[in-house]
Amino acid sequence: MENSTFGKDILILEGFNLPSQSYIPSFILLLIVYFFIMVSNIGLVVLILRNSGLHQPMYLLLCNMSINDVFGVTIIIPHVLRDLLTPDSQRVIRYTDCVVQAFCVHLHASASHTVLMIMAFDRYVAICNPLRYATIMTHRMVLVLSVWAWAIPLPLVGILIGLSVRLSRCRWIIVHFSCNNASLFKLSCESVLINNIYGLGYTVVLLGSSIGSVTLTYLRIAMVCLRSKNKTLNRKALQTCATHLAVYAILLVSGFIIIILHRFPQLAAHRKVAAVMLHVVLPALNSLIYGLQIKEVRQRVMALFHRSKVASMDAK
Repeated sequence: MENSTFGKDILILEGFNLPSQSYIPSFILLLIVYFFIMVSNIGLVVLILRNSGLHQPMYLLLCNMSINDVFGVTIIIPHVLRDLLTPDSQRVIRYTDCVVQAFCVHLHASASHTVLMIMAFDRYVAICNPLRYATIMTHRMVLVLSVWAWAIPLPLVGILIGLSVRLSRCRWIIVHFSCNNASLFKLSCESVLINNIYGLGYTVVLLGSSIGSVTLTYLRIAMVCLRSKNKTLNRKALQTCATHLAVYAILLVSGFIIIILHRFPQLAAHRKVAAVMLHVVLPALNSLIYGLQIKEVRQRVMALFHRSKVASMDAK
């Protein structure tokens, strides 16, 4: 497209290369999944906050994950839904909006790791230091951990996006369905060596600290469980830790798939699908995994459905 057609601050989104008959079914399916993610995650947070019996560190820290999932899908999915119904020529975004979206995308991705790190710390204290758990994991500690999980990524992501914003632009097409750091610095014809170096360092620090802390935490938990002959303790540890590790494994595998696909431009269509799946599958699974696997949450959800059923029968 001619630059004169679109203003200097207007960018063109490449979007999806789907057959014309696939747009409406894709829109409906994505809308249903988006609605489920919003209702299930917000409902989980409300359930935990309204029930004093769930005001335990583990569940309060879980609220961070649900809030981050809602934050993540709100950044991406409404834009994707809009673009599925928008002609290619009208699929545009303002540069400032693109920068904000890129910042939020990377903040969400980083917070996904830091939130799981603080949840791993909670499990470590609960299983390895059960007698001191109440003393260590106070409400103040939960607040400090939650603030840390969100505050640490802020400057890291701010610098990452700032390095891309400083570059002049010679291109106007975003080769993706949404904005991220890579799509921003690819708009420039200047050298992006500094961006690549910092981006690599940022990824190494984030993933290194995430994988390292989670691995060490669960190795320590495994050693405690192997030495313990308490079957009840081991069963409870297996239940809670398996849930956490399943979510963490899905997050890592999804992230690595997208990173690998970025190295193969000919697989751009596959990368877009993988990115959408990352933004919808993991948030949907999080609410299902924690809602169904954690006994206390499952009991309260079933109690709510039972009360609703009784109330509807009484009304009749």
